[in-house]
Amino acid sequence: MEKRNTSHSLYGGNMYAILVYDIAKEDMGRKRWNNVFKLCKQYLVHVQNSVFEGEITKANLFKLEKEIENEIDNELDSVIIFKSRHERWLDKEILGKEIDDPLFI
Repeated sequence: MEKRNTSHSLYGGNMYAILVYDIAKEDMGRKRWNNVFKLCKQYLVHVQNSVFEGEITKANLFKLEKEIENEIDNELDSVIIFKSRHERWLDKEILGKEIDDPLFI
């Protein structure tokens, strides 16, 4: 996975992350999607389809990134991680139905 770091500072301790992914359906994509979903659920909160967010340590985010890199196909799949020092620095607006069912996939 090609990493494009667009942050201008390094985070220490905890941070707030939003992770979104798009896994191709071909070439065992469903299996990769399931594996990435399970990995993300260990570290972050599932908020919508292929979107997770939550507070996470820098070390755990690094670990999650490495685990995801081992699962995805770099030619077919995409993962984007938005990072912030704290959730309060984000303005989140939800349009339509808010997904709050922890079993929603």
